[in-house]
Amino acid sequence: MHRYADSRCEGCADAPGRRSGVARWDDCLVTTFAMPRPHPVINVLLAVAASHKATVELTADTLTVRLGLSWRAEIPRGSIRTAAHDPLRTISIGAHGWRGEWLVNTSTTGLVVLTIDPEARGRCLGYPVRLRTLHLSLADPDAFLAELSVAAT
Repeated sequence: MHRYADSRCEGCADAPGRRSGVARWDDCLVTTFAMPRPHPVINVLLAVAASHKATVELTADTLTVRLGLSWRAEIPRGSIRTAAHDPLRTISIGAHGWRGEWLVNTSTTGLVVLTIDPEARGRCLGYPVRLRTLHLSLADPDAFLAELSVAAT
């Protein structure tokens, strides 16, 4: 489920004794959280954006969020001020945002919300965007929030 740009990875989720989605990479713990699979009808619409390559990777220093080729952000972990389950109800799927508030999801369930200060930078369809609030859909939001371990809103 996770991808590494470097062949120095000492193990992966399939290695004996490893927790699913956790690997050591250059003495740095990397945890990958899956975004839920989209509904089959929606998946056809998202095929252009390569949504099947949606990942959320958390290291000791950085949170990296990718939605295929359409959206990417690297957020310094120290800039994430709050994280909590998101009460937002949405019917949209994909990457949507305006003035620093972004929704990046492959499902309408399992949403978490992150407050970022100072604001981070990302890219949507190649254009630079600001991030102050990020809403994410995750397959296991409880595990993500526990691993991130910052104050709830």
